[in-house]
Amino acid sequence: MRAVLSLGSNLGDRLGYLRSVVEFFGPAVVAVSSVYETEPWGVEDQPDFLNAVCIVDDPARDAWAWLRAGQALEARAGRVRELRWGPRTLDVDVVTVDGVRSDDPELLLPHPGTPERASVLIPWLEIDPDAVLPGHGPVRALLEARPDSDRASVRLLQPFPR
Repeated sequence: MRAVLSLGSNLGDRLGYLRSVVEFFGPAVVAVSSVYETEPWGVEDQPDFLNAVCIVDDPARDAWAWLRAGQALEARAGRVRELRWGPRTLDVDVVTVDGVRSDDPELLLPHPGTPERASVLIPWLEIDPDAVLPGHGPVRALLEARPDSDRASVRLLQPFPR
């Protein structure tokens, strides 16, 4: 199944952690956005994040398999969940999987908060200009609905390193 993954890191080797996700998924990677630096969201007293969006496709993986793979990568990066929206070595969020809808508390799809997060919308649009968030509509319209300050807080840092 095809999935959209949002990647983030604000501790340690931020770029290295993002790169580790792309390397892990290897041939399943369809596209990777540039790397963006963003201000923290939720808990603001923490370092800025590096963010990217990755589109992956693997017929052997369903929504749960994408979630488990992301969690395994976070664990391998030493992620500790002490504070909601707090600092982290690696965050791999499953944004959407082939239009699957889920209200399971462990796998909410599409990922909640996506319509309000320019840090996901901007890099996603970079690699899929016609993207649609199931149940919410075109990603471009969602981004245009965000305040100018939200969009301005997402700064292009560099192309994704290969």
